[in-house]
Amino acid sequence: MTNTLLTIAGFIVGGLIGLAFGAIQNVALRRNEKRHKEGHLKSGWMVMPGSMTRVAFLMIALVLVQIGMPMLFEGLSQWMVSAGVVLGYGWMLYVEYRRKVQTI
Repeated sequence: MTNTLLTIAGFIVGGLIGLAFGAIQNVALRRNEKRHKEGHLKSGWMVMPGSMTRVAFLMIALVLVQIGMPMLFEGLSQWMVSAGVVLGYGWMLYVEYRRKVQTI
């Protein structure tokens, strides 16, 4: 029973991290799309400024969860945290894709 609860908790925590990261990326994407429309982007290298910082924060969040809840990183639970992150971020990518398809 405990393993099942840890597996579910790992999936939920990973999903929340993935959703949060995706939401932050979407906010940055919209801000940069606005800057592009206004002509404030000087080169192609500036399309997504700050993305490495956001990825660093994702890694820090994962490390903090691993330190704060080490029981989620044993056995199957560690894979469920990863699956949650992937599905949470994937969901945000899907939502953004649907938004773009509807505006076309």
